[in-house]
Amino acid sequence: MTASTAPVIQPLRIADARASVRHVFIRDLVLDCSIGVHAHEHLAAQPVRINLDLAVSEGDAPVQDRLENVVCYERIADGVRAIVADGHVNLVETLAERIAAMCLQDTRVEAARVRVEKLAVFKDAASVGIEIERFAKSL
Repeated sequence: MTASTAPVIQPLRIADARASVRHVFIRDLVLDCSIGVHAHEHLAAQPVRINLDLAVSEGDAPVQDRLENVVCYERIADGVRAIVADGHVNLVETLAERIAAMCLQDTRVEAARVRVEKLAVFKDAASVGIEIERFAKSL
């Protein structure tokens, strides 16, 4: 595929004033993770990069400059770190699903897009991985 035939990837647009939705995100969280199906991947952790995009309902109450009135990205990042530290995972798909489920535990989160990339798989590729999008059950 040449540059002239490569598809144009549109930027993610989640924030929506008309729908009272804000976009909470975490970019390029790099963690050492025990992940993979191959024997050598069970021996040592490898770097993964995680990106999150959350569609968050603003609700009717004002933020009032109070942390408890918003989805806290620090709490989300700590949750991701805890999932990664919980033990070996075979598939990036499984890790992404666990992260999405954790994000959706906050009832204000309407949708979670999770990208998990393994950074040290191929010498001739920056990363490999997957991206998923999951919606809250109430939608």
